[in-house]
Amino acid sequence: MAVAVPAGYDLIVLGGGAAGLATASRAVADGATTLLVTEGAPGGDCTFTGCVPSKTLIEAAADGLPFGKAMARVRDAVTRVAATEDEAALRENGIEVLRGRARFVARDRIEVDGHVLRAPRIVIATGAAPLVPPIEGLDGTPALTTDTVFELDERPSSLAVLGGGAVGCELAQAFARFGVEVSLVEEAGRLLPDGDPEASALVADLLTSEGVTVHTGTRVESIRGDGHRITLRSATARIDTHRLLVATGRAPVTGTLELEAAGVSTDRAGAVIVDRHQETSAAGVFAAGDVTGLFDNTHAAYAMGRVAAGAALRRTRRPAFSSAAIPRVIFTDPEIATVGLLEHEVNDPKARVAYLPMSEVDRAIAAEATTGFIKLITGPRRLLGDLGGGKLLGASIVAERAGELIGEPALAMTAGMFTGRLAQTVHAYPTWSMAVQQAAAQFFGEHGGRTARKVGGGTS
Repeated sequence: MAVAVPAGYDLIVLGGGAAGLATASRAVADGATTLLVTEGAPGGDCTFTGCVPSKTLIEAAADGLPFGKAMARVRDAVTRVAATEDEAALRENGIEVLRGRARFVARDRIEVDGHVLRAPRIVIATGAAPLVPPIEGLDGTPALTTDTVFELDERPSSLAVLGGGAVGCELAQAFARFGVEVSLVEEAGRLLPDGDPEASALVADLLTSEGVTVHTGTRVESIRGDGHRITLRSATARIDTHRLLVATGRAPVTGTLELEAAGVSTDRAGAVIVDRHQETSAAGVFAAGDVTGLFDNTHAAYAMGRVAAGAALRRTRRPAFSSAAIPRVIFTDPEIATVGLLEHEVNDPKARVAYLPMSEVDRAIAAEATTGFIKLITGPRRLLGDLGGGKLLGASIVAERAGELIGEPALAMTAGMFTGRLAQTVHAYPTWSMAVQQAAAQFFGEHGGRTARKVGGGTS
């Protein structure tokens, strides 16, 4: 292979996903000569196997498209997005791209297909890959993963989804809407076990109403099957299915990097350990995105990448990453969005919760989409107490537009605003976002027959 790039750079980025692209873009904007090394096409999981195809499939299912046309839409969306971040587009923006597998040979040197490249600062952004659980027989069973499910050409007659987290719930609902007989299996006692319990219960009821068979508290002990029929067995259930989708999470990709050559430490899960500036245990080596295990969303990976680049190129006033005000969204219908703390995670006895069911929001009534709720959680400020409504600790929203609605609470938390600003801001009527204003008003007295309550005090 002829490498038409110099051996030395200001910054080398390993990985072409969201974190890697953000790192490289920020570095070039700061005037650094930058090389992006990627095994696959730039864009990474989000573009090819994650956000873009999954959300396109979800939208296609909601629109009632036949499965074949839905998958064609998925491929078209991936192609269109990928074209905005391919090698030619990156080079136009000043980012040099090298395709190949990288490994460390020293703290400031990597080797790519026999060629050694140097940089005083290197950022690891190699992402994560599907985690396949150690279940008897799974290795010999033709199973789909979240990386391969979008390669399907024909609609399966039935599908078992192993894993009731965000991706499992999203795809279970989408496939059910295509007329597939779906079984959703989760080992924990409820779906979305890391989320708001009320939201979890709502989603379980919703999926059941749409024909999904939900198995919670179910540990699959063995799997057997071929290309025609697959059987999952647990102590309490036997599930026969045409296809199996494993959606049990993802694991950091570091296996071929030879991190020990650079002195980079990882935790027991294989995630690269970083400080708040995204710097690893090796000076001058940084990491961003899913490979750190900090926050497994594309927008968080992008934020980490920008922090890593800024911190790598500055000696003083280095930026720092915090996930405190980064939202999460689950794209079921209705959507589930959270930012900050969930109610059951709050320990402050002085914290309060404003709760508003979507059935009391005029826009939701007009749209006949009244399933869901808003929770805003506040706590007292140091010295100022509850003045101005106190500070916003977190928000949970279940609604048709929850992913859009969560932006306002996230902004309030990022800016350190008084919660009262959400109530004072005039919102257009009738909009979904008025629900945020209505909920925030409860911290200042009765509004619509509701007032804020203490944490843990129920939903009414």
